[in-house]
Amino acid sequence: MKSPAHRTRDIERQAGYLKPEHCAPPPPRNGSDTMWFIRDGCGIVCGVITWFLVFYAEFVVVFVMLLPAKNVVYSLFNGVIFNGLAFLALASHAKAMCTDPGAVPKGNATKEFIESLQLKPGQVVYKCPKCCSIKPDRAHHCSVCKRCIKKMDHHCPWVNNCVGENNQKYFVLFTMYIALISFHALILVAFHFVFCIEEDWTKCSNFSPPATVILLILLCFEGLLFLIFTAVMFGTQVHSICTDETGIEQLKKEERRWAKKSKWMNMKVVFGHPFSIAWLSPFATPDHGKADLYQYIV
Repeated sequence: MKSPAHRTRDIERQAGYLKPEHCAPPPPRNGSDTMWFIRDGCGIVCGVITWFLVFYAEFVVVFVMLLPAKNVVYSLFNGVIFNGLAFLALASHAKAMCTDPGAVPKGNATKEFIESLQLKPGQVVYKCPKCCSIKPDRAHHCSVCKRCIKKMDHHCPWVNNCVGENNQKYFVLFTMYIALISFHALILVAFHFVFCIEEDWTKCSNFSPPATVILLILLCFEGLLFLIFTAVMFGTQVHSICTDETGIEQLKKEERRWAKKSKWMNMKVVFGHPFSIAWLSPFATPDHGKADLYQYIV
């Protein structure tokens, strides 16, 4: 007995399934339509909350802990590290949110486009009935973005975007830098509590003792929560990259139909060729290489 996935593929192999006459040609892109941004209320709220929490941590670290410290070298050293990591975290978040994750051109399942593929015997294309697009291998439709996304891992409301072929690097960097600043903030909070207990609470902060305690406890709770969350997410993303299997493919247990590569090569595909310091930069666009994205070989 065939599985639902195999029955679906049998239907998609029928010539009439594509129905190119039902698809209008995709609208032409212009210069003002180059920025990618998903207009989803939940995602926008989550994105704003993310930035607010980073700025809150910035406020507590700088104005509650570092500026009142007597050791200038201690304040300067930790201030540079924390602010640098926070800047890279927000830059990675912005890039992950505003970068096209690999959206397939909407409405490209036209007769002219299908003929231009010049399919050979043994090759078949798949059409997404929701966005009327020819689906590349390993692409999945996102109900929030309302597009088919190449190598879609998942849709993340915290970056208000899908994590896919073109922005996975930025999402991984975002989780890494958030985990680092959370860990750094927890260490600073621990040192500051020790300093305040040994000294007079009125001298260890520019705020009143009750306000200082509340601000530090809230930062400690925020840092611990996001350290656990982003560290786990970072680990799952790195594992997904090394095994060359997206989160959706793991969840659906899809049959592997693509060439197997080494773990190091899979990392290069996401972060760029060759290995360099640019891997850690959200401002460096990775080179994913070339692939025949619109055809299956069966």
